[in-house]
Amino acid sequence: MRRSRFTAFVTSLLLATGLALTGAATAQGSPLAATGGYVALGDSYSSGVGSGSYISSSGSCDRSTKAYPYLWNAAHAPSSFAFNACSGAKTDDVLASQLGSLSTSTALVSITIGGNDAGFADVMTTCVTSSDSTCLSRINTAKAYVDSTLPGKLDSVYAAISGKAPSARVVVLGYPRFYKLGTTCIGLSDTKRAAINDAADYLNTAVQKRALDHGFVFGDVRSAFSGHELCSGSAWLHSLNLLDITESYHPTASGQSGSYLPVLSNAA
Repeated sequence: MRRSRFTAFVTSLLLATGLALTGAATAQGSPLAATGGYVALGDSYSSGVGSGSYISSSGSCDRSTKAYPYLWNAAHAPSSFAFNACSGAKTDDVLASQLGSLSTSTALVSITIGGNDAGFADVMTTCVTSSDSTCLSRINTAKAYVDSTLPGKLDSVYAAISGKAPSARVVVLGYPRFYKLGTTCIGLSDTKRAAINDAADYLNTAVQKRALDHGFVFGDVRSAFSGHELCSGSAWLHSLNLLDITESYHPTASGQSGSYLPVLSNAA
């Protein structure tokens, strides 16, 4: 999510004082061709927002040297590496500005996309600042979008990737559940936390179906994040971070290296 999109989010969260807000691949991996290149696409979960160590030349895209694409490249040294993921990206942004590095020599593509299309920032703002019923209503609106519109958006992105990089192994990574349930946790109600987790599952199911239908691999990070959700006492996700609001509800460096990286490595 871009910094500009968080202006209203900051204001709303500051009003909610006192709140402490507090997944392995589904297919067997195959080795990346030694001569092939790697292209990392997607949104803030792929650019590494929340993990720090941002590359200055990436500007508002906030690409991090601790993000899973950067770590995978360092460990495997593919013949080329293009780190195109950008904070705030939606499916249309991927189509418009992230696919230029793909070619017939691309051997591996990774991507997280769909969360911003489904209105992640607004869902969290609503659930933090409003009643249980209003939160649930906003989540239901997001689910309706996931049912009606997101599949077509994902199809357009996935078809474009295949068209530009027909030989690539494409790994579509999902999103974690945010909260550990059944624990004492100051902040959002149990009802809200359960509904947010359910929404994450709903989004992952839709993304996985479209990915598999295109012959791609789905990298499910939920099991890898198990025990490290918000309210777990060992979170790999940021809760509310007033010092850098953009990092809120994004993986920490440990979340990138402990979950996203091994899931990609198993699937690549």
